[in-house]
Amino acid sequence: AYHLALARASGVTPQVIVNIGGVANVTYLDAASDPLAFDTGPGNALIDDFVAARTGKPFDDNGTLARAGSVNREALQRLLDHQYFRRDPPKSLDRNAFSLAPVQGLSVEDGAATLTAFTARTIALAAQHFPAKPERFVVAGGGRRNAAIMDALKTALDAAVLTAEQAGWRGDDVEAEAFAYLAIRALKGLPLSWPTTTGVPAAQTGGVVHRV
Repeated sequence: AYHLALARASGVTPQVIVNIGGVANVTYLDAASDPLAFDTGPGNALIDDFVAARTGKPFDDNGTLARAGSVNREALQRLLDHQYFRRDPPKSLDRNAFSLAPVQGLSVEDGAATLTAFTARTIALAAQHFPAKPERFVVAGGGRRNAAIMDALKTALDAAVLTAEQAGWRGDDVEAEAFAYLAIRALKGLPLSWPTTTGVPAAQTGGVVHRV
């Protein structure tokens, strides 16, 4: 609901908000229909786990390792063969749903490059479920700070790719702002969830508010 409010205020439709945390997810928004939202695949989780295991560092800072490596096409295809990508939305993932086995034989640079390409490719694959071609993709979450991920998205997506800040939003605050916005909608009895976002049978608001 908050993403929809941001999109309508921007005047750009259709557009997609991409949140890249441990898992990546998209919210497709246009002027006429309910939001469409689902997890696309890994965000930072696989990259972080791989880099931590190989280097002891918690993440690939600004995508430096990935940008020094090359994508291994065979390993990438093995990752893309996961059954999750054959399911229709709405759908969701756990951060541990995928294995690092396909990249274990690669150098740290090539492994990081391959996993970065995997994140971008799965976000691009999500576009097959959108009702129309988006005008732009706005990226929020920690992944927007990874230059390798942003470069890969710009290559994979057939539309403009912006960070939340470039769209005039506060990228570190979007999630907190969304929860505050949802709380107000719940108080007013307005929908928080739709069949196209969580699979509920009809648009629903939040739980019961007990006043004391």
